[in-house]
Amino acid sequence: MTDLNELMKQAKQMQEQMQKAQEEMQKQVVHGESGAGLVKVSMNGRHDVVKVVLGDMLLSEDKEVVEDLIAAAINDAVRKVEDKNKDAMGNMAGGFKMPEGFKFPF
Repeated sequence: MTDLNELMKQAKQMQEQMQKAQEEMQKQVVHGESGAGLVKVSMNGRHDVVKVVLGDMLLSEDKEVVEDLIAAAINDAVRKVEDKNKDAMGNMAGGFKMPEGFKFPF
């Protein structure tokens, strides 16, 4: 029973740590860009766009070009947020020690 009690204790600690990590990740801001820096997007860990910066040269481009570059910059930021979140969660799970021979039922 000691192994099960220890496992439950570790699971609770891991859950608390993951909740704190998720809160921290939501506060972090990443920057995506496209068009060699003509479009820059800042996004938080909740995938909220918090800032968009357009280079002056971009304003003389066709509307479709501007739209495509904005979409590309947002997609770049989304990938960076997801990579950062995945790395943080992977690091958290790595600290969870399972008893030898223990397997999840799913």
